[in-house]
Amino acid sequence: MPLIPRLKFRQSWLIIAAGSILLAGLGSITTVINTTRVAGRSNWREALFVASLWLVFAPLTWIPYKLAQRFPLRLENIVQSVVAHVSGGILMSVSWTIAGILLVRLITTRPPVPFVQQFVNSLLTNMTLCMFLYFAVLGCFQAFSYYREARERQAREALLAAQVSEARLSALRMQLNPHFLFNSLNAITVLVRDHKNQDASRMLELLGRVLRQVLQSEKREEVTLEEELEFTERYLAIEQVRFSDRLKVIFKIEPEARDALVPTFILQPLVENAIRHGISQRTDDGLIEIEVALSNNDILLTVKDNGPGYTPGVEAGVGLANTHARLETLFGDHAQLEVTNLNGLGTAASIRLPLGRKADGSNSSHYR
Repeated sequence: MPLIPRLKFRQSWLIIAAGSILLAGLGSITTVINTTRVAGRSNWREALFVASLWLVFAPLTWIPYKLAQRFPLRLENIVQSVVAHVSGGILMSVSWTIAGILLVRLITTRPPVPFVQQFVNSLLTNMTLCMFLYFAVLGCFQAFSYYREARERQAREALLAAQVSEARLSALRMQLNPHFLFNSLNAITVLVRDHKNQDASRMLELLGRVLRQVLQSEKREEVTLEEELEFTERYLAIEQVRFSDRLKVIFKIEPEARDALVPTFILQPLVENAIRHGISQRTDDGLIEIEVALSNNDILLTVKDNGPGYTPGVEAGVGLANTHARLETLFGDHAQLEVTNLNGLGTAASIRLPLGRKADGSNSSHYR
Protein backbone atom coordinates (compact mmCIF):
# COMPACT_ATOMS: atom_id res chain seq x y z
CA MET A 1 0.00 0.00 0.00
CA PRO A 2 1.51 3.42 -0.90
CA LEU A 3 2.35 5.82 1.90
CA ILE A 4 -0.20 8.25 0.50
CA PRO A 5 -3.60 6.65 -0.17
CA ARG A 6 -4.56 6.55 -3.82
CA LEU A 7 -7.03 9.30 -4.58
CA LYS A 8 -10.31 8.33 -6.15
CA PHE A 9 -9.77 8.88 -9.89
CA ARG A 10 -13.14 10.39 -10.65
CA GLN A 11 -13.23 12.71 -7.65
CA SER A 12 -9.69 14.07 -8.01
CA TRP A 13 -9.78 14.58 -11.79
CA LEU A 14 -13.18 16.23 -11.71
CA ILE A 15 -11.74 18.81 -9.32
CA ILE A 16 -8.68 19.32 -11.56
CA ALA A 17 -10.83 19.61 -14.68
CA ALA A 18 -13.11 22.13 -13.01
CA GLY A 19 -10.12 24.21 -11.92
CA SER A 20 -8.61 24.14 -15.41
CA ILE A 21 -11.90 25.15 -17.03
CA LEU A 22 -12.24 28.02 -14.57
CA LEU A 23 -8.72 29.26 -15.30
CA ALA A 24 -9.31 28.84 -19.04
CA GLY A 25 -12.45 30.93 -18.85
CA LEU A 26 -10.88 33.68 -16.76
CA GLY A 27 -7.76 33.73 -18.93
CA SER A 28 -9.69 34.01 -22.18
CA ILE A 29 -11.94 36.77 -20.79
CA THR A 30 -8.90 38.71 -19.61
CA THR A 31 -7.22 38.30 -23.03
CA VAL A 32 -10.33 39.56 -24.85
CA ILE A 33 -10.53 42.61 -22.59
CA ASN A 34 -6.81 43.43 -22.98
CA THR A 35 -6.72 42.99 -26.77
CA THR A 36 -9.87 45.09 -27.15
CA ARG A 37 -8.42 47.87 -25.05
CA VAL A 38 -5.04 47.87 -26.85
CA ALA A 39 -5.99 47.08 -30.43
CA GLY A 40 -9.56 48.32 -30.45
CA ARG A 41 -10.93 44.88 -31.30
CA SER A 42 -10.99 41.48 -29.63
CA ASN A 43 -8.53 38.81 -30.75
CA TRP A 44 -10.39 35.53 -30.45
CA ARG A 45 -7.35 33.52 -31.57
CA GLU A 46 -5.31 34.75 -28.61
CA ALA A 47 -8.25 34.11 -26.30
CA LEU A 48 -8.59 30.57 -27.68
CA PHE A 49 -4.84 30.03 -27.25
CA VAL A 50 -4.93 31.07 -23.58
CA ALA A 51 -7.97 28.88 -22.89
CA SER A 52 -6.37 25.90 -24.66
CA LEU A 53 -3.12 26.38 -22.73
CA TRP A 54 -4.94 26.12 -19.40
CA LEU A 55 -6.95 23.12 -20.58
CA VAL A 56 -3.72 21.35 -21.52
CA PHE A 57 -2.50 22.00 -17.98
CA ALA A 58 -5.12 19.56 -16.56
CA PRO A 59 -3.62 16.30 -17.90
CA LEU A 60 -0.13 17.50 -16.92
CA THR A 61 -1.18 17.36 -13.26
CA TRP A 62 -0.84 13.59 -13.66
CA ILE A 63 2.91 14.18 -13.03
CA PRO A 64 2.58 15.57 -9.44
CA TYR A 65 -0.26 13.12 -8.82
CA LYS A 66 1.90 10.06 -9.52
CA LEU A 67 4.99 11.49 -7.81
CA ALA A 68 2.91 12.36 -4.72
CA GLN A 69 2.09 8.67 -4.37
CA ARG A 70 5.65 7.52 -5.02
CA PHE A 71 7.49 10.25 -3.08
CA PRO A 72 5.29 11.70 -0.33
CA LEU A 73 6.76 14.64 1.55
CA ARG A 74 7.78 12.93 4.77
CA LEU A 75 10.74 13.69 7.02
CA GLU A 76 12.19 10.20 6.66
CA ASN A 77 12.73 10.64 2.90
CA ILE A 78 12.65 14.42 2.50
CA VAL A 79 15.83 14.75 0.37
CA GLN A 80 14.75 12.06 -2.09
CA SER A 81 11.24 13.54 -2.27
CA VAL A 82 12.45 17.10 -2.88
CA VAL A 83 14.76 15.96 -5.68
CA ALA A 84 11.94 13.92 -7.25
CA HIS A 85 9.46 16.79 -7.10
CA VAL A 86 11.87 19.41 -8.40
CA SER A 87 12.54 17.06 -11.33
CA GLY A 88 8.80 16.61 -11.72
CA GLY A 89 8.33 20.39 -11.76
CA ILE A 90 10.97 20.74 -14.47
CA LEU A 91 9.35 17.97 -16.51
CA MET A 92 5.97 19.64 -16.16
CA SER A 93 7.46 23.01 -17.21
CA VAL A 94 9.11 21.49 -20.29
CA SER A 95 5.93 19.64 -21.26
CA TRP A 96 3.74 22.71 -20.82
CA THR A 97 6.21 24.86 -22.77
CA ILE A 98 6.24 22.45 -25.72
CA ALA A 99 2.44 22.27 -25.64
CA GLY A 100 2.30 26.08 -25.63
CA ILE A 101 4.61 26.36 -28.65
CA LEU A 102 2.48 23.90 -30.62
CA LEU A 103 -0.71 25.77 -29.67
CA VAL A 104 0.85 29.10 -30.74
CA ARG A 105 1.66 27.70 -34.16
CA LEU A 106 -1.72 26.02 -34.56
CA ILE A 107 -4.03 28.76 -33.30
CA THR A 108 -2.42 32.22 -33.35
CA THR A 109 -1.11 34.36 -36.21
CA ARG A 110 2.13 35.33 -34.50
CA PRO A 111 5.23 35.51 -36.74
CA PRO A 112 7.15 32.22 -36.85
CA VAL A 113 10.19 31.92 -34.55
CA PRO A 114 12.82 29.15 -34.61
CA PHE A 115 11.68 26.32 -32.34
CA VAL A 116 14.78 26.23 -30.13
CA GLN A 117 14.77 29.99 -29.59
CA GLN A 118 11.05 29.99 -28.85
CA PHE A 119 11.41 26.99 -26.52
CA VAL A 120 14.22 28.57 -24.46
CA ASN A 121 12.45 31.93 -24.21
CA SER A 122 9.14 30.36 -23.24
CA LEU A 123 10.72 27.96 -20.75
CA LEU A 124 12.60 30.75 -18.98
CA THR A 125 9.43 32.85 -18.91
CA ASN A 126 7.10 30.10 -17.71
CA MET A 127 9.44 28.17 -15.39
CA THR A 128 8.61 30.16 -12.24
CA LEU A 129 4.85 30.01 -12.81
CA CYS A 130 4.93 26.33 -13.72
CA MET A 131 7.03 25.38 -10.68
CA PHE A 132 4.62 27.33 -8.47
CA LEU A 133 1.64 25.55 -10.02
CA TYR A 134 3.36 22.17 -9.69
CA PHE A 135 3.93 22.56 -5.94
CA ALA A 136 0.47 24.09 -5.47
CA VAL A 137 -1.10 21.00 -7.05
CA LEU A 138 1.26 18.77 -5.06
CA GLY A 139 0.22 20.55 -1.87
CA CYS A 140 -3.44 19.93 -2.67
CA PHE A 141 -2.78 16.24 -3.25
CA GLN A 142 -0.79 16.03 0.00
CA ALA A 143 -3.45 17.88 2.00
CA PHE A 144 -6.24 15.71 0.65
CA SER A 145 -4.20 12.58 1.31
CA TYR A 146 -3.44 13.62 4.90
CA TYR A 147 -7.13 14.39 5.37
CA ARG A 148 -8.10 10.93 4.14
CA GLU A 149 -5.45 9.33 6.33
CA ALA A 150 -6.76 11.23 9.36
CA ARG A 151 -10.36 10.22 8.60
CA GLU A 152 -9.40 6.58 8.12
CA ARG A 153 -7.35 6.63 11.32
CA GLN A 154 -10.27 8.15 13.25
CA ALA A 155 -12.61 5.52 11.79
CA ARG A 156 -10.22 2.72 12.79
CA GLU A 157 -9.83 4.17 16.29
CA ALA A 158 -13.59 4.56 16.69
CA LEU A 159 -14.15 1.00 15.50
CA LEU A 160 -11.46 -0.30 17.85
CA ALA A 161 -12.93 1.65 20.78
CA ALA A 162 -16.39 0.28 20.00
CA GLN A 163 -15.02 -3.26 19.78
CA VAL A 164 -13.16 -2.86 23.08
CA SER A 165 -16.26 -1.44 24.78
CA GLU A 166 -18.46 -4.22 23.41
CA ALA A 167 -15.96 -6.87 24.51
CA ARG A 168 -15.80 -5.35 27.99
CA LEU A 169 -19.58 -5.11 28.28
CA SER A 170 -19.97 -8.69 27.09
CA ALA A 171 -17.47 -9.81 29.71
CA LEU A 172 -19.39 -7.90 32.37
CA ARG A 173 -22.66 -9.52 31.30
CA MET A 174 -21.04 -12.93 31.42
CA GLN A 175 -19.83 -12.11 34.93
CA LEU A 176 -23.19 -10.82 36.16
CA ASN A 177 -25.48 -13.56 34.87
CA PRO A 178 -23.75 -16.54 36.57
CA HIS A 179 -23.52 -14.49 39.77
CA PHE A 180 -27.26 -13.84 39.71
CA LEU A 181 -28.01 -17.47 38.84
CA PHE A 182 -25.80 -18.79 41.64
CA ASN A 183 -27.55 -16.65 44.26
CA SER A 184 -31.00 -17.69 43.04
CA LEU A 185 -30.15 -21.41 42.95
CA ASN A 186 -28.63 -21.13 46.41
CA ALA A 187 -31.89 -19.65 47.69
CA ILE A 188 -33.86 -22.51 46.09
CA THR A 189 -31.50 -25.01 47.73
CA VAL A 190 -32.26 -23.47 51.12
CA LEU A 191 -36.02 -23.76 50.49
CA VAL A 192 -35.70 -27.40 49.47
CA ARG A 193 -33.53 -28.15 52.51
CA ASP A 194 -36.18 -26.54 54.74
CA HIS A 195 -38.82 -28.75 53.00
CA LYS A 196 -40.59 -25.71 51.52
CA ASN A 197 -41.20 -27.53 48.28
CA GLN A 198 -44.12 -25.38 47.16
CA ASP A 199 -42.08 -22.22 47.59
CA ALA A 200 -39.12 -23.84 45.83
CA SER A 201 -41.35 -24.83 42.90
CA ARG A 202 -42.79 -21.32 42.68
CA MET A 203 -39.28 -19.87 42.82
CA LEU A 204 -38.06 -22.17 40.03
CA GLU A 205 -40.97 -21.06 37.87
CA LEU A 206 -40.16 -17.39 38.48
CA LEU A 207 -36.47 -18.03 37.89
CA GLY A 208 -37.25 -19.62 34.51
CA ARG A 209 -39.11 -16.48 33.43
CA VAL A 210 -36.30 -14.22 34.61
CA LEU A 211 -33.62 -16.27 32.85
CA ARG A 212 -35.66 -16.26 29.64
CA GLN A 213 -35.71 -12.46 29.75
CA VAL A 214 -31.98 -12.38 30.52
CA LEU A 215 -31.17 -14.52 27.50
CA GLN A 216 -33.46 -12.55 25.20
CA SER A 217 -31.79 -9.29 26.29
CA GLU A 218 -28.24 -10.59 25.97
CA LYS A 219 -27.37 -8.36 23.00
CA ARG A 220 -29.13 -5.23 24.24
CA GLU A 221 -27.17 -2.65 26.18
CA GLU A 222 -30.17 -0.45 26.93
CA VAL A 223 -33.89 -0.81 27.52
CA THR A 224 -36.66 1.51 28.58
CA LEU A 225 -37.10 2.04 32.29
CA GLU A 226 -40.50 0.35 31.97
CA GLU A 227 -38.83 -2.87 30.77
CA GLU A 228 -36.17 -2.63 33.47
CA LEU A 229 -38.84 -2.25 36.16
CA GLU A 230 -40.71 -5.30 34.85
CA PHE A 231 -37.56 -7.37 35.13
CA THR A 232 -36.86 -6.00 38.62
CA GLU A 233 -40.39 -6.87 39.75
CA ARG A 234 -39.89 -10.48 38.55
CA TYR A 235 -36.58 -10.66 40.34
CA LEU A 236 -38.12 -9.30 43.55
CA ALA A 237 -40.97 -11.82 43.24
CA ILE A 238 -38.32 -14.55 43.54
CA GLU A 239 -36.88 -12.91 46.63
CA GLN A 240 -40.34 -12.45 48.18
CA VAL A 241 -40.87 -16.20 47.90
CA ARG A 242 -37.63 -16.72 49.79
CA PHE A 243 -38.47 -14.18 52.51
CA SER A 244 -42.19 -15.07 52.63
CA ASP A 245 -44.04 -12.06 54.04
CA ARG A 246 -40.96 -10.36 55.50
CA LEU A 247 -40.10 -8.36 52.34
CA LYS A 248 -42.10 -5.33 51.28
CA VAL A 249 -41.35 -3.40 48.08
CA ILE A 250 -42.41 0.17 47.26
CA PHE A 251 -41.97 1.79 43.83
CA LYS A 252 -41.87 5.58 43.47
CA ILE A 253 -41.51 6.26 39.76
CA GLU A 254 -42.06 9.56 37.96
CA PRO A 255 -44.41 8.82 35.03
CA GLU A 256 -42.29 10.90 32.62
CA ALA A 257 -39.30 8.63 33.32
CA ARG A 258 -40.87 5.35 32.24
CA ASP A 259 -39.87 5.71 28.58
CA ALA A 260 -36.31 6.81 29.41
CA LEU A 261 -33.47 4.53 28.35
CA VAL A 262 -31.30 2.87 30.98
CA PRO A 263 -28.59 0.18 30.79
CA THR A 264 -29.97 -3.34 30.82
CA PHE A 265 -30.21 -4.93 34.31
CA ILE A 266 -28.93 -1.75 35.98
CA LEU A 267 -31.31 -2.03 38.95
CA GLN A 268 -30.91 -5.74 39.68
CA PRO A 269 -27.42 -5.52 41.29
CA LEU A 270 -28.59 -2.64 43.52
CA VAL A 271 -31.66 -4.59 44.61
CA GLU A 272 -29.60 -7.73 45.16
CA ASN A 273 -27.12 -5.74 47.26
CA ALA A 274 -29.97 -4.28 49.33
CA ILE A 275 -31.37 -7.75 50.01
CA ARG A 276 -28.04 -9.42 50.74
CA HIS A 277 -26.53 -6.74 52.98
CA GLY A 278 -29.72 -5.15 54.26
CA ILE A 279 -32.88 -7.23 54.39
CA SER A 280 -31.18 -10.57 55.09
CA GLN A 281 -29.47 -9.04 58.13
CA ARG A 282 -32.81 -8.24 59.77
CA THR A 283 -34.97 -10.61 61.82
CA ASP A 284 -38.13 -8.57 61.32
CA ASP A 285 -39.80 -7.10 58.25
CA GLY A 286 -37.66 -5.59 55.56
CA LEU A 287 -38.45 -2.73 53.20
CA ILE A 288 -37.01 -1.87 49.79
CA GLU A 289 -37.87 1.39 48.07
CA ILE A 290 -37.09 1.94 44.40
CA GLU A 291 -37.25 5.58 43.34
CA VAL A 292 -36.74 7.08 39.89
CA ALA A 293 -36.70 10.83 39.32
CA LEU A 294 -35.72 13.20 36.53
CA SER A 295 -33.34 16.06 37.23
CA ASN A 296 -32.52 18.46 34.38
CA ASN A 297 -30.99 16.24 31.70
CA ASP A 298 -30.25 13.36 34.08
CA ILE A 299 -32.18 10.42 35.45
CA LEU A 300 -31.65 9.38 39.07
CA LEU A 301 -32.23 5.74 40.12
CA THR A 302 -32.23 5.02 43.85
CA VAL A 303 -32.64 1.77 45.78
CA LYS A 304 -33.10 2.06 49.56
CA ASP A 305 -33.33 -0.61 52.24
CA ASN A 306 -33.97 -0.50 56.00
CA GLY A 307 -31.10 -2.79 56.90
CA PRO A 308 -28.27 -2.09 59.36
CA GLY A 309 -26.65 0.42 57.02
CA TYR A 310 -23.69 0.57 54.69
CA THR A 311 -20.26 0.46 56.26
CA PRO A 312 -17.81 2.81 54.51
CA GLY A 313 -14.56 1.17 53.49
CA VAL A 314 -16.11 -2.24 52.87
CA GLU A 315 -15.04 -3.59 49.48
CA ALA A 316 -17.79 -3.57 46.88
CA GLY A 317 -19.18 -6.92 45.81
CA VAL A 318 -19.45 -8.32 42.31
CA GLY A 319 -22.76 -6.55 41.61
CA LEU A 320 -21.66 -3.03 42.52
CA ALA A 321 -18.23 -3.41 40.95
CA ASN A 322 -19.86 -4.70 37.79
CA THR A 323 -22.34 -1.82 37.73
CA HIS A 324 -19.60 0.76 38.22
CA ALA A 325 -17.57 -0.74 35.36
CA ARG A 326 -20.58 -0.77 33.01
CA LEU A 327 -21.43 2.85 33.77
CA GLU A 328 -17.82 3.90 33.18
CA THR A 329 -17.73 2.04 29.86
CA LEU A 330 -21.04 3.47 28.64
CA PHE A 331 -20.86 7.04 29.95
CA GLY A 332 -17.32 7.76 31.15
CA ASP A 333 -17.43 10.60 33.67
CA HIS A 334 -21.05 11.47 32.88
CA ALA A 335 -22.54 8.87 35.26
CA GLN A 336 -22.07 8.28 38.99
CA LEU A 337 -22.76 5.42 41.38
CA GLU A 338 -23.00 6.37 45.04
CA VAL A 339 -23.73 4.25 48.13
CA THR A 340 -24.57 6.09 51.36
CA ASN A 341 -25.47 5.18 54.93
CA LEU A 342 -28.84 6.57 56.04
CA ASN A 343 -27.69 7.13 59.63
CA GLY A 344 -28.85 3.81 60.99
CA LEU A 345 -32.01 3.75 58.86
CA GLY A 346 -30.53 1.64 56.10
CA THR A 347 -28.60 2.15 52.90
CA ALA A 348 -29.26 4.07 49.69
CA ALA A 349 -27.57 3.21 46.40
CA SER A 350 -28.03 5.85 43.70
CA ILE A 351 -27.14 5.99 40.05
CA ARG A 352 -27.17 9.24 38.10
CA LEU A 353 -26.80 9.03 34.34
CA PRO A 354 -27.59 11.15 31.26
CA LEU A 355 -31.21 11.09 30.22
CA GLY A 356 -31.80 9.33 26.93
CA ARG A 357 -35.00 8.45 25.16
CA LYS A 358 -35.69 6.11 22.27
CA ALA A 359 -36.17 7.98 19.01
CA ASP A 360 -39.37 7.33 17.08
CA GLY A 361 -38.95 4.16 15.06
CA SER A 362 -35.38 3.74 16.22
CA ASN A 363 -33.53 1.61 18.73
CA SER A 364 -30.77 4.17 19.21
CA SER A 365 -30.18 6.72 21.92
CA HIS A 366 -27.55 9.34 22.61
CA TYR A 367 -25.39 6.88 24.52
CA ARG A 368 -21.82 7.14 23.34
